[in-house]
Amino acid sequence: MDLLESVKMAVTTLAANKLRSTLTMLGIIIGNSSVIAMIGVGQGAQRYAEGQFESLGPNVLFIVPGSDRSRNRTLQVPRTLVLEDAEAITAQVPTVKDVAPELRSQLNVTYQLGQGEARKEQKQNSLIVGTTPAYLSVRDFEVASGRFLSEEDLKQRNQVVVLGSELASNLFAIDATKNPQRAIGEQIRIRNLSFRVVGVLAEKGDFLGSSQDDQAIVPVTTMASRIVGRTSPYGTEVTVIALSAKNAESIKAAEFQIANLLRLRHKIVDEDDFTIRSSGTALRIIGNISGALTLMLAAIAGISLFVGGIGIMNIMLVSVTERTQEIGLRKAIGASQQDILIQFIIEALILSAVGGMVGTAVGAGGVMLIAALTPLQASVSPTAILLAVGVSGGIGLFFGVVPAKRAAELDPIVALRTA
Repeated sequence: MDLLESVKMAVTTLAANKLRSTLTMLGIIIGNSSVIAMIGVGQGAQRYAEGQFESLGPNVLFIVPGSDRSRNRTLQVPRTLVLEDAEAITAQVPTVKDVAPELRSQLNVTYQLGQGEARKEQKQNSLIVGTTPAYLSVRDFEVASGRFLSEEDLKQRNQVVVLGSELASNLFAIDATKNPQRAIGEQIRIRNLSFRVVGVLAEKGDFLGSSQDDQAIVPVTTMASRIVGRTSPYGTEVTVIALSAKNAESIKAAEFQIANLLRLRHKIVDEDDFTIRSSGTALRIIGNISGALTLMLAAIAGISLFVGGIGIMNIMLVSVTERTQEIGLRKAIGASQQDILIQFIIEALILSAVGGMVGTAVGAGGVMLIAALTPLQASVSPTAILLAVGVSGGIGLFFGVVPAKRAAELDPIVALRTA
């Protein structure tokens, strides 16, 4: 019997038992779709994280107060960084391009909307960032209308503010992405202090689920002296120091030089009271975590493929038992052991191959649906498809051999008598 005839006979046999064949393929379908979906989502999550960290700005480093160990020992954030540290880095570290110290606090921002009896108060709890003019370049923001903070604003401690597009839209009941100039010149209140809006930033988007457009930016000197009123005994306290290296090749050198400078300034002889973090380091950590999670989820999904293979073997063994008479007749009229072996192996391969193709379609559809409904840049990986289909085919072949071998070794006389 030629191969084509064996394939036709296998298809006919499987088609005669549609429900059983479909249920047998279900494990393979679930396994394939799960593997493809998990790998696609994992890679999408990694691309999403890369895009988020790129939005922070090019070649950015962040200096946060306290070491990782000291921050884990207490719930209170250490207060070890001051504005003078940022000024020293600007003056003494040649590999640094711009330095933007930040003093942050979450506060209510209010605006009186309307006139007379129709007047109402718009209020929103937003992030208030006290910083310097360098913040614009370090964090890669753009001004949509008006201007950003100036050195004069810092020296005079002016009560001026630059708003993110989302905050401006909510306060002034406008679309700040289309009409940002509407907010310029308006007066808002932060902690019962009046601030004049001098600029509105262009839309930046979210960073790991947190909006970068829901913020108000004021001079760091104004923030320290008139809003939060908290100072370190060593100078003007800051929450974080953001800075940009001159280029990607300078990042490692900048980290080394900054660490040495701060150790000298803080008279450190033991554990550092600061931590330097780069977006690249954070991205590598997230990449390692997402890669490990993707591998783990794909392995768990792969168990479904194994279970599906066991299902194929189970059904094929049942099929051999049911078709004992057919096997005996075929062998009695001249079919060889190889013919019987090939037919049952082909049936197992068809079940796994069709299940693999359907599972691939379901998994690809799931990945595209996730990409459409979530921020994850999920995509169908050709490698995942080849892996899933190849594994499912191999499982079908592996688990199909035992029933096929059992069928091929049946004695025709015993088979006819059993029937």
